[in-house]
Amino acid sequence: MTPGGRRPDDGDRYKAILETAARLICERGYEGTSMQEIAAACRLTKAGLYHYIQNKEQLLFAIMSYGMDLFEGQVLAKVRDIADPVERLRSCMRRNIELVTHGAAKEVIIILHEHATLTGEAREYIDQRKKQYVRFIESAFSEAVKQGQMRPLDPTIVAFSFLGMVLWVYKWFKPDGRLTAEQIINGMVDLFFAGLAAPGAAGSSSATVLSLVPGVPTAAGSEKP
Repeated sequence: MTPGGRRPDDGDRYKAILETAARLICERGYEGTSMQEIAAACRLTKAGLYHYIQNKEQLLFAIMSYGMDLFEGQVLAKVRDIADPVERLRSCMRRNIELVTHGAAKEVIIILHEHATLTGEAREYIDQRKKQYVRFIESAFSEAVKQGQMRPLDPTIVAFSFLGMVLWVYKWFKPDGRLTAEQIINGMVDLFFAGLAAPGAAGSSSATVLSLVPGVPTAAGSEKP
């Protein structure tokens, strides 16, 4: 059995259980969701559910592990080999927002809001995986500073500011709202990285920043339409 509790031969059935349980917990909260309700939503008996899951806390741990697997596979694995540290961070932000706005919000919500429910080794395991993401952001930012691409701010402040922007999206994003996911991604990336760019670095001129605001003259004296 894996750290998340998965039995390798259970395949899609196990994944469906985790996703169904995650949906219910997001709707009702961990304490407000019973194993009986989860079993019924999965079209299983309670005994059938326990074939896959040892207990309720182990289910929560499995959901969080599954969410971290999704994140690492769809975000970190896709950006680690990008040579330019700024592009690495920009791509990381884009992919992280895409993950949240295209269907994985429930796992992210549970990782954020039910974290304190876990105990012992399970909590330590999830904490360690989350810390790896913070270190990844800090390292990429420090590399960009050394190359003169970003202002020399404290990397921990930058990392948690990055995460604060990205991880809060699920609270206000609406799939049928005025702004599309792509508009939100572009706007957030522009806002965050324009503020970090070192003076004189490529793409950091005042014209670049001002061009984000309609009607504001650029450095050349022209106006955006």
